[in-house]
Amino acid sequence: MSFDFHSFVFLLSVAVILLTPGPTNTLLALAGLGLGIRRALPLLAFELAGYILSISLWGILLAPIQVQFPWIATLVKVASSGYLAYTAIKVWRDARLLQTPQQRSITPRILFVATLLNPKGLLFALVIFPPHAFETLPAYALAMVPFTCLLAPIGALWISVGSALNTKRLSFIGPRKIQQISSVALGMFSALIAWTAFR
Repeated sequence: MSFDFHSFVFLLSVAVILLTPGPTNTLLALAGLGLGIRRALPLLAFELAGYILSISLWGILLAPIQVQFPWIATLVKVASSGYLAYTAIKVWRDARLLQTPQQRSITPRILFVATLLNPKGLLFALVIFPPHAFETLPAYALAMVPFTCLLAPIGALWISVGSALNTKRLSFIGPRKIQQISSVALGMFSALIAWTAFR
């Protein structure tokens, strides 16, 4: 009974955090907007890779060190904030290139790095994943497999949201305006992360 309850809480927590708007989800929606669902779906592999690396580094290597050196978390947040600020500026500038031969899209590298620096990875590793998940390989797999099974459909949902914004029913908004709004959202996430870093 206890195991079932804790598993339910774990899965619910992972789903809620993955569904929450953030830098990675904003970029997935932008990818759906610019590439369409079918061409954007392979980006989910890079989202997963970014989260696995981030969660693993925090959980296996950095969590024990962070107890003695709390500034490590601050450093990661500052790096994340800086990268998101850079990405927000780039997304804003690229909005004017939409539907032109120079149009650029969300690349695997951009999504991977944004996910790697996403503070959600820190939250997953230090709060959501059980501490014993980083002690043995079977325990790690027991946490990471359901995490992966939730990430794929939730990421696809965000791509679908972005793709839906490109339909005729929502054409009054316009892809350029949506991309500019997404740029502002990324900028806000950057500022929020910077604020939490120095609280």
